[in-house]
Amino acid sequence: MKLEGVFTVLQMPLNPEDGIDEIILAKEIDWLIQLGVDGLVLAMVSEVMRFSAQERRDQWRKTTKAINGRLPLVASVGADSTAIAVWLAKCAEEDGVNALMATPPSSFPATPNETLSYYTAIIDSVAIPVIVQDASNYMGHPLEIGLYGALLSKFGHDRVQFKPEATPVKERMQALQEIAGGKAKVFEGQSGMGLMETFPLGLSGTMPGSEIPWAIIALWKALKENDLIRAQKIHTCVAQLVAFQTSIDAYVAVEKYLLVKQGIFNSTRQRGPIGFTLDEVTKSQIDSVFEQLRQCVSPSI
Repeated sequence: MKLEGVFTVLQMPLNPEDGIDEIILAKEIDWLIQLGVDGLVLAMVSEVMRFSAQERRDQWRKTTKAINGRLPLVASVGADSTAIAVWLAKCAEEDGVNALMATPPSSFPATPNETLSYYTAIIDSVAIPVIVQDASNYMGHPLEIGLYGALLSKFGHDRVQFKPEATPVKERMQALQEIAGGKAKVFEGQSGMGLMETFPLGLSGTMPGSEIPWAIIALWKALKENDLIRAQKIHTCVAQLVAFQTSIDAYVAVEKYLLVKQGIFNSTRQRGPIGFTLDEVTKSQIDSVFEQLRQCVSPSI
């Protein structure tokens, strides 16, 4: 299965005991497939960092069961130790996950050599592709561009791919493509916010949240068709909505709120402790921007 196009990061529906609601998860997945996403992802806004290692395995097992081979699944295996990350990687491959994504350790700063060893061990442990996620906007210092070059030199453009999120995104992606000879496989990771400036640099796809897939699909299609006027119009509306999402917890809160609004989720429950909640004024503002986005895109949903 190709890793190209709109790969939507799943929100994780929770029951009152903070376990995964499999019925709602299957409903979310069916909805996304019906809308036409190209792949699905379990990552930070899927609350993976609030699940134990064994729970993360259970998370992707439930997800692969619901997908039933219809789309590729990318699962995050980033952890605070190489041993845990490698264990997760091996389990994910064994369980039928199509590709992996890994953030660097988040609880402590690792040296550049240790970070390189961490990613090398993960990639060496599996045969499926690994996407290096630089989530430093939330998790500390940016990954060094030299790390990307070292991994590309050792593993090639198919086995190691990238999701650069550190700012300035455009300039860092330009540097990555320079050392890769323009062949690096890169996913945009700013909820569509970075698509207008990074698409011309060569993107394999984008990894937005699951709350407005119809908008991101329309934006990606417009860019692929070089319809820059429509792309800019949609992008402007998307940016107004993303402006409410200033942290991981804010992303989760807004996405779950909009999934409830669209009848996909029946609860906005998150695993705590959390650092952000939506008040009624903000909900009203989000509702207004959301309706503007719907009118902008005019999706048939």
